[in-house]
Amino acid sequence: MELLLLPWVLLLLATAPGPGPWPAADAQQSCSLRCGDRGALCSCHPTCVGLGTCCPDMRDFCLEIQPYSGSMMGGKDFVVQHLTWSSPVESVICRFKESVQTLGHVDSLGRVHCVSPLLYETGRIPFTLSMDNGRSFPRSGTWLAVHPSKVSETEKSQLVNETHWQYYGTTSTRDALSLTWNASALPTDLVTIELWGYEETGKPYSGEWMAKWSYLYPLATNAPNSGSFSFIPNPASQNFQRWEVGALRIISSKHYAGKKDVHALWSNEHALAWHLGDDFRADPVSWATTQCLAWEKLEEELPDFLGELPDCPCTLAQARADSGRFHTDYGCDIEHGSVCTYHPGAVHCVRSVQASPQYGAGQQCCYTADGTQLLTADSTSGSTPDRGHDWGSPPFRAPPRVPGLSHWLYDVISFYHCCLWAPECSRYMRLRRSSGCRSYRPPRLASAFGDPHFITFDGANFTFNGRGEYVLLESGLTDLRVQARAEPRTTPEGLQDRGTRLTAVAIQEGNSDVVEVRLAPGRGDLQVLLNQEVLTFAEQSWMDLKGMFLSVAAGDSASIMLSSGAGLEVSVQGPFLSVTVLLPEKFLNHTQGLLGTLNDSPTDDFTLRSGKVLPPTASSRELAQFGADWAVKNASSLLTYDSRLLVNNYLYGPKHDSTFQPLFPEDITPSPGQETEADKLCEDNNFCSFDVAATRSLSFGNATRVAYQLHRHRVQSLKPVVSCGWLAPPANGLKEGSKYLVGSTVYFHCNNGYSLEGAQVSTCEANGNWSYPAPACQPGRSHTVLLSIVFGGLALVVLAALLYLLLQRRKRNMTPWTSQP
Repeated sequence: MELLLLPWVLLLLATAPGPGPWPAADAQQSCSLRCGDRGALCSCHPTCVGLGTCCPDMRDFCLEIQPYSGSMMGGKDFVVQHLTWSSPVESVICRFKESVQTLGHVDSLGRVHCVSPLLYETGRIPFTLSMDNGRSFPRSGTWLAVHPSKVSETEKSQLVNETHWQYYGTTSTRDALSLTWNASALPTDLVTIELWGYEETGKPYSGEWMAKWSYLYPLATNAPNSGSFSFIPNPASQNFQRWEVGALRIISSKHYAGKKDVHALWSNEHALAWHLGDDFRADPVSWATTQCLAWEKLEEELPDFLGELPDCPCTLAQARADSGRFHTDYGCDIEHGSVCTYHPGAVHCVRSVQASPQYGAGQQCCYTADGTQLLTADSTSGSTPDRGHDWGSPPFRAPPRVPGLSHWLYDVISFYHCCLWAPECSRYMRLRRSSGCRSYRPPRLASAFGDPHFITFDGANFTFNGRGEYVLLESGLTDLRVQARAEPRTTPEGLQDRGTRLTAVAIQEGNSDVVEVRLAPGRGDLQVLLNQEVLTFAEQSWMDLKGMFLSVAAGDSASIMLSSGAGLEVSVQGPFLSVTVLLPEKFLNHTQGLLGTLNDSPTDDFTLRSGKVLPPTASSRELAQFGADWAVKNASSLLTYDSRLLVNNYLYGPKHDSTFQPLFPEDITPSPGQETEADKLCEDNNFCSFDVAATRSLSFGNATRVAYQLHRHRVQSLKPVVSCGWLAPPANGLKEGSKYLVGSTVYFHCNNGYSLEGAQVSTCEANGNWSYPAPACQPGRSHTVLLSIVFGGLALVVLAALLYLLLQRRKRNMTPWTSQP
């Protein structure tokens, strides 16, 4: 075994700094063409800053930029930090992804500028910089291209009353349209305002299918850069009519109209109703109906993508808790006032994080205030799946995977045609019908928090406060790895005690990026690292990364969503990290580590690497050995060592410190008077009680209490729910009720002239079946007519009887007179 480990030890010694005095950076060493390389004498790797091992010219070649992000539409000017250029320069060229070049410049202060290009993808885009007209590109950096909807409104030009722009010509209104922008964002006196159109051409789902932005025509040239512009649009010439989706671009008039990749301000992409032809303005309903019918015909010829989409969560609670597979749809967010323009009956919608594998389609799920899923079969407010996922999907660039824009062409503009400009919404809803939730299975949940306490996927729990780095989860199914670092707690006096806390968590799946979330050294707030480089979220809280998506909220929590559907939630709770891992059902029987063996049985959750299983009744000291057995191996560590302390204590030190004496429950004696306070705070929460007694801190115990409550709330939210599926109304009839979960009841009625054949009421039962199938409405007299006939007949019978009685009485009264002689 020692011989097998020797190559790894030698590799670590070669790539990591040694203990003791750090080697001074050799002045002859340079980071030119070496960014990311650790090197032998000096380093160009991000960790070198904290280790003091950087090459002296690292900042000159491994570039930091400001701003670091912008719309994938391009045109954003950014400045290279820490690089001042005083020598004459032929031409500054910025090259993105080794293929797209834009012209930069050096300003009067010697600062180097680049302009981001128009791209058809989002995410971190590598770029290189040439200061010699493209002969060499020794400098490199990273640009973050983001979805247009995630760009700050201050960075875009604004369509005043955007709805008016997109309905222009559908009503008698012919008012001027107005555009505004931040004039100081473009350093020029005169501007050109242009229209660009977006289209995707070629045979769908073939190598010929191409995405393309095209410059169409100017709305104004040499207009003053005043920050506003108004005009009355005229119908565009016939050769521009095929573009129905586009955006406006504002550039300096020193550039010729349509010049690509120059400093610019873009508007939102939108429906170009205002530029369509006279035939649209003369009869917009007829025009839109024709477009809707053409779309319907095309859709029926394209592959059916609905079959490969995941079912929606059954309830709003499930949708918000299943954060590995679903994320808030920014167009309908309960946290921001539920402004649901396209789904007016909903309060919140989510989208599937990952696009479908073959067709790049996206799922959408919308919910009412009481948590019920809205279906298009019941309401036009229902959630609609998308042929093009709104957020796009790797490898991007080609249809239908272009972020935002493919979605506009295949799902949004067709909604305008069928639902907003023409009364043909039933056609749209038929082809974009909501998915139900009968096959939805909530993810499994495991957590770690406090001193630290672990709750496995199958519900077992234990406390293990070892010092070191440990495997929380490994799965060979997708090569998923989650690791955590536990460091000793520090007393208010600055001394280390016998308890520990989680301070860092790292995750990787397959060959994805590595993301680490940790407590910032010396500060205690959240810090996120990507491939060992500290990220900043000053501009963006969402990042599209390799094999995952990353979202940071309010600076104290981070969500990592993996391509497998697994999710990691990390948040700051007081002095420790609280960690939650969510796994889809497909991970059953494919996990190991401190979070247990996911198989619906807690009896084998304490399984050692060797396969030996500790019983559920194992003592706290036996469980400490279980924890120690899952120490991380140096060769497979995902964690970052970017300080002398981390290198000495964890890289060169033991992954599990056997000399560190942890606290065991049986060793803890509450301090006098604190037991009552702990009982009031913790009630029946044993994790909280343990931490109060162990730390002598009510605030630490309270943080543990909150973390455990959050875990329990999410477990409750993710409880499986039985759905019986959508129940159709009978033809020539209607139904009352749009809830289809267990216990829900649906009522049926027939139209006049039809009679109900079957049950009038059906209830969703626990076995997932309706108590009665949907009835039929058969031609014939309705119940109302039948009842009228019945009661009418009875009335005639009663009337006849009364007449008979009256006649008999009259006859008796006349008898004495007729009997006289």
